[in-house]
Amino acid sequence: MKLITAEILTRLKANRVDTDWALKSNEPEPDHKPVLKLFTPDGAATWLLTEIEQDGDTLFGLCDLGMGEPELGYVSLSELQSVRGGLGLPVERDMYFKATKTLSQYAEEARVVGRIVA
Repeated sequence: MKLITAEILTRLKANRVDTDWALKSNEPEPDHKPVLKLFTPDGAATWLLTEIEQDGDTLFGLCDLGMGEPELGYVSLSELQSVRGGLGLPVERDMYFKATKTLSQYAEEARVVGRIVA
């Protein structure tokens, strides 16, 4: 399964915050809804991702490795593509995921519960 389709890539790129704009603007950074949910089918890791950097590999979002400490941060697409769970299964895209909240709302809920609830 392809982790990122052309349509998802377009949405991830559209959410990218231009560094120059962020430094010069008095506006708060946008709080986007996640575009993509990835998970390990044979593990407890989950990623809710909102944007991709210009390098085409660095994604930003809420990352939960299943150890009770989900956090906002960056993850490498190429690394995700190489991850295998306990049974050797690769990371998958949740094809039915539809974000109902912004990333910060998912992050706050995950902080309280200790895992991503999506």
